Amino acid sequence: MHPTLNIAVKAARRAASIINRASTQIDLLPVQTKSPNDFVTEVDRAAEAAIIEVLREAYPQHAILAEESGQTGETADSEYQWIIDPLDGTTNFIHGFPQYAISIALAKNGVLEQAVVFDPTRNELFTASKGAGAYLNERRIRVSKRIRLNESLIGTGFPFREFDHVDAYLAMFRELTQRTAGIRRPGAAALDLAYVACGRLDGFWEMGLQPWDMAAGVLLIQEAGGLVSDLAGETDFMQTGNVVAGGPKIFGQLLPIIQAHRPSGLSA
Repeated sequence: MHPTLNIAVKAARRAASIINRASTQIDLLPVQTKSPNDFVTEVDRAAEAAIIEVLREAYPQHAILAEESGQTGETADSEYQWIIDPLDGTTNFIHGFPQYAISIALAKNGVLEQAVVFDPTRNELFTASKGAGAYLNERRIRVSKRIRLNESLIGTGFPFREFDHVDAYLAMFRELTQRTAGIRRPGAAALDLAYVACGRLDGFWEMGLQPWDMAAGVLLIQEAGGLVSDLAGETDFMQTGNVVAGGPKIFGQLLPIIQAHRPSGLSA
């Protein structure tokens, strides 16, 4: 394992111990609302602080983009940037619904190089290094080999922060419900993307994500042989927040359906 990836795994496990401890006392947990349907707990903040402490100790000059604390860094123009979601799926966590994960990625000059998605409830560690493949608990993973959309299980995320494009989303959902084996919406994008990487989902799409929701998952999929794009089929998903992903054959069938219902005025 790459030494930098080792540090990211150490950080993820440190955060996981905080999350697992808190998961036994969820009813005592104070919850704050950042914006409608977007919650944060002291667990998110404590997990993020633990991750940043581990990363800072090893790489004090690296910049950090983290969900709860925003952008930090010794040098704002650092060529290295860590992109962190300490608890993706906070709403699930608050309800004791065991579908949430820690997501940590490292980009160099904007190119994703290292990725960790850790599911603390199942002890599943997804990792990837650019050019070296993707792994689940050190076993090599690949995207699914399915070639027919009507046999495919597709993941998604319903709009929950902004509802401007909900009608377009529902049109996508309606068509894909009829043209696939099923749609799943578990509620943690980082894990959904990791599931595409290991073949549990054949494809995925969502609109309105943040960079920390998808950075690690995107590299996992790419290193597992899958394709990722924005709604225009381009690579600006980290900027637009809109993502389509899957194995090559399914991606090619999924993208045109998403594009057919893309709302006017929405950046790709």
